[in-house]
Amino acid sequence: MAYLDSSADIQQADIGADVSDYFALLKPRVMSLVVFTALVGMLLAPNGLHPFVGLLAILSIAIGGGAAGALNMYFDADIDAIMSRTKNRPIPAGRIKKNQVLGFGLFLTGFSVPILGLATNFMAAGLLALTIFYYVVIYTIWLKRITPQNIVIGGAAGAFPVMIGWVAVTGSVSIEALVLFSIVFLWTPPHFWALALYKKGDYEAAKIPMLPNVAGENATILQIIVYSVLLAIVGVLPVVFGFAGYFYGAVASVLGLTMIVLAIRLRGVEQKQMRQRARKLFTFSLSYLFVIFLVLLLETLVLRMTGAA
Repeated sequence: MAYLDSSADIQQADIGADVSDYFALLKPRVMSLVVFTALVGMLLAPNGLHPFVGLLAILSIAIGGGAAGALNMYFDADIDAIMSRTKNRPIPAGRIKKNQVLGFGLFLTGFSVPILGLATNFMAAGLLALTIFYYVVIYTIWLKRITPQNIVIGGAAGAFPVMIGWVAVTGSVSIEALVLFSIVFLWTPPHFWALALYKKGDYEAAKIPMLPNVAGENATILQIIVYSVLLAIVGVLPVVFGFAGYFYGAVASVLGLTMIVLAIRLRGVEQKQMRQRARKLFTFSLSYLFVIFLVLLLETLVLRMTGAA
């Protein structure tokens, strides 16, 4: 399999890594999203946790997310060396040996999962273990290299942390947790396909079957529009199910409509302009998830403090 074929420069990496290299293995940008969504799940859940237990839970989830990132880099070292946005990662740049990264990722996995279980409950720990397995085995090893639907199916890995945060507090999966999961799950395809549109050349060089490379740009844009519409609908479900108010509903509606408009604007323009607009959609999608969860969280906290919730 391709992910096991390491080039000589990757295998013969110098042992000159510093702390920043090991931190880079954790995929800090992805980890920040994991931590943020998990924190939102924890704070939205009823009753709450003791602050120390909550801090320990978030730390465990963050380390688990970092473990998944490190293991992803181990298996993706060959394609990381080809793609412009990843070629300076520690393994392809020759700063850390592949086997060191494998050991690092496994160690973090073995540490984070039981700690979360002991600090909160073993359902949350089981979900964290499932998230790591799903991201590394289902997405990275299996789906990423064989199907253009890799992002859709693999998107569950990025959606689990908000559910883990909820379960860490409540010990169970409720409709609220499923709605929060669905928001992140449906956000993932338009977010990453927008990236794939303006980074199409990278994926072609690495022979990764992203949707624009396999089905073409027009088909990808259509899928982005469809998922943006679904996201806009699911984004207001917290109001429908009664765990968000009208202020959140208004913000979610505006953000959802903006996503749809930005997606539609990808159609009918020349390629250079389309890629510029795809980048704009990608950037906005980051703000979408942050703002929608932040507003939901702040509204809930305000209502609790005023006794209205």
